[in-house]
Amino acid sequence: MAAEQDNLQYSEQYSEEGFWSKLAEYALAAGSQVVEYALRLYYAAQDPRTPAWAKSVIVGALGYFITPLDAIPDLVPAVGYADDLGVLAMALGTVAMYITPEIRARAAQKKRDWFGEPAGAPGKADRG
Repeated sequence: MAAEQDNLQYSEQYSEEGFWSKLAEYALAAGSQVVEYALRLYYAAQDPRTPAWAKSVIVGALGYFITPLDAIPDLVPAVGYADDLGVLAMALGTVAMYITPEIRARAAQKKRDWFGEPAGAPGKADRG
């Protein structure tokens, strides 16, 4: 029951404008892994084949990502996005069956556009 209330609370924080604004402002600080997870969820939420329950999980996770009041404030060096990464990873695991190869490719391409990483290169967060 508490998890459902948390999801509802963060779902109310979600907006498409807020999502893109947070990514644009904090992409480099958050790191490429956080950005790619957020993009996968965002694109899955846009897919009409994704069921409502999965979209609810996604919107809750993205709402948590964009809300300024995290368990660990995003401005804390080195660990500020660890909680965001955990929430996004948990949501991805929950809705994994709706993260299609097309969604993965779209998210990877957008991440490459922002981070300048060549296709097939590991993300900066993945490099040691």
